[in-house]
Amino acid sequence: MKTNERAMLKRANFGSHIGVILATAGSAVGLGNVWRFPYMTGENGGAVFIIIYVLCVLLLGIPCMVSEFIVGRHGRANTARAYRKLAGGGPWSIIGYMGVLTGFLITGYYAVVAGWCGQYIWASLIGHMSGSPEYFRQYFASLSTDPVKPVLWTVVMLGLTYLIIAKGVRDGIERASKLMMPTLFILLLVIVVASCMLPGAEKGIDFLFKPDFTKINSDVFLSALGQAFYSLSIAMGCLCTYASYFSRETNLVGSATQIAVIDCIVAILAGLMIFPAAFAVGVSPDSGASLVFITLPNVFQQAFAGIPALGYAISLVFFALLTLAALTSLISLHEVSTAFLHEELVITRKKAARIVTITTMIIGALCSLSLGAVEFMTVWEQTLFDIFDFVTGQIFLPIVGFLTCIFIGWFVPHKLVRQEFTNWGTLRGRFFHLYIFLVKYVCPMAILFIFLHQLGLLD
Repeated sequence: MKTNERAMLKRANFGSHIGVILATAGSAVGLGNVWRFPYMTGENGGAVFIIIYVLCVLLLGIPCMVSEFIVGRHGRANTARAYRKLAGGGPWSIIGYMGVLTGFLITGYYAVVAGWCGQYIWASLIGHMSGSPEYFRQYFASLSTDPVKPVLWTVVMLGLTYLIIAKGVRDGIERASKLMMPTLFILLLVIVVASCMLPGAEKGIDFLFKPDFTKINSDVFLSALGQAFYSLSIAMGCLCTYASYFSRETNLVGSATQIAVIDCIVAILAGLMIFPAAFAVGVSPDSGASLVFITLPNVFQQAFAGIPALGYAISLVFFALLTLAALTSLISLHEVSTAFLHEELVITRKKAARIVTITTMIIGALCSLSLGAVEFMTVWEQTLFDIFDFVTGQIFLPIVGFLTCIFIGWFVPHKLVRQEFTNWGTLRGRFFHLYIFLVKYVCPMAILFIFLHQLGLLD
């Protein structure tokens, strides 16, 4: 490799332990926690779902995270090259390429949802977030099918992401994470306090923390397992890419545990933000995916009807929180493809980021237009948005997660895995044998069950 190419590809590192945790937690903490977790909790029995979810994160999520960390740090390269190095260029290399492709496709349609969040902030600022429940339903339907607004906001969100990514790992990703993650926590706590102080809020708190074990069934288990993998950003290439920026001193198990704990805390706080307010105004907890964009604006309006200005402020803070959560995940997803192009094509980081930004803007625009603005943009009666969501979420993610566990558990020499696990013998590694057992047997079976359940092949 030429000298200028070596300089171009000089490997970056996160500058501090807190930077590692906040950046990687930012990858995991996103709309999966703030949007998806509350409505999944509402549909699956509340407290009992949370208990199973936390167990899934601890017993299955952490081992899968550690596996991706091992691949990323050992490879010291983008996700595709890291798997290729560890696999010795054999057929297992396909896992890395699938991870990059998954992250790239998710970036495109995920930016559309992030754009909706941006539009809701703007609508709150200009006073359009008030009206009847029917008004909010019509507002979201009109927004999602509009040919201009969501496309414009998709471009804005990806543009903001580009500005951060182009500055590099320390000056861009790490610095942004140190600012955005604490801000996200503060905004979340503000809404939690306001929500829990409402009259009748105790019913929502009971729903979250008093389990009804009669509601346990196979669907609850599989939903909790799927949510754990979704919210931790497993198999998207994000964790592997970020781990390639870890130093040799980074404790992989400790970092994965800290990130998993942060993820669970944010998810539970999101529940405390939503359900006390929802119960206070008599909104059903199982309102589904519409809970955030249709139900919640009306909930905040009703809950703080006595003080309209407070209801307006809480609604504005909530959508600012949602946008921040979307951006932290969007940054990590974008970085997967940026690192891949930067290293595989040997081009500057900024050029790679521009290519990813422009192509995902096009994908995002097409996905947005397929929701109603352009009628012929459907395949097999499914919108492009739904197709991207299905292919990545229900096909690619479980396959990449399953293959990663098989690769680490059965193919990679355990001596090499142990070296990474224990930081070359500087850590005790007392959970190593448990980790290997989970990765070899338990995690692959759990992912397989999720995969078959999502395809309707397992009841």
